[in-house]
Amino acid sequence: MQIRHLRYFVTLARVGHFRRAAESCGVSQPTLSAGIGSLETTMGVELVRRDRRFVGLTEEGEAALPWAQQMLHDFDSLLRAAGRPGIGLTGRVRLGVIPAAMPAVGAIAPVLAAEHPELQLVVLSMTSREIERALHAHDIEGGITYLDNEPLSGVISWTFYEEHYRFATPAKGPFAGRTSITWAEAAAAPLCLLTRDMQNRRILDAQMERVGMEPRPRATANSYAALLSFVGMGELSSILPHPQAGTAARDPSILILPFDDPSPPQAVGLVVLDRHPMSPLTRAVLTCVRSVEFRKRIESLRNSDEPVS
Repeated sequence: MQIRHLRYFVTLARVGHFRRAAESCGVSQPTLSAGIGSLETTMGVELVRRDRRFVGLTEEGEAALPWAQQMLHDFDSLLRAAGRPGIGLTGRVRLGVIPAAMPAVGAIAPVLAAEHPELQLVVLSMTSREIERALHAHDIEGGITYLDNEPLSGVISWTFYEEHYRFATPAKGPFAGRTSITWAEAAAAPLCLLTRDMQNRRILDAQMERVGMEPRPRATANSYAALLSFVGMGELSSILPHPQAGTAARDPSILILPFDDPSPPQAVGLVVLDRHPMSPLTRAVLTCVRSVEFRKRIESLRNSDEPVS
């Protein structure tokens, strides 16, 4: 069994297309097909269903995929662990981050770069469920997500801050001059909210149910940039995590109001697979967020509505 054949198989499963998988692996399509065929011969089972094109994985292929992903991840970690002494980590460290927690990455980047200047930080916007899948598929080294609400299994977590919420509304709208708002008033306002595949939206829906209201947004989006655009145009209001509200408060067209009846805060932080030995890249991220320097940088998200600077 050859490592490159495992890589062909895992790549094909990820992209779902022979030509694109071959391009991703830097080989010709016949080479990729032959390599996967060789892997099937070695294992004695058919892994891929074919009909002139990629149809999908067989039942055996689906069962083998997570083990192949783990073997590739372990092999890459082996190469890094066996690197020359005194040579720092290189390559890419990938983090899946929920949109609500994007301001936190500003605190990670300089701390990670100071310790590992040759590492490239790659931040990918994902839902919490996508983060869980990507972690177990070894597609990312870590995720930044909610820790207590819909908790992930098989992970080590490290809390960054507790998220609380603010009402964002047009500065010249019906709430002009107000200094606070209730959840019932917010739920009854013309709203734009995240789509329901976002955990933040599910948290807000549960909070509104607790106060006897059902949110019926006039618009939804999967990004805060879109929500702030709706609010800034003067038609709709929204409910934002406090880091996003800190950014929105700089816009004179948007009024940010606290809630008279705050909802329970939600812990946000890093999750990595609870696996030993831990890969060098994963260990680098975990060491970064446990450092004194990172704690200093994340303090603004813990104690105020201001984003990390």
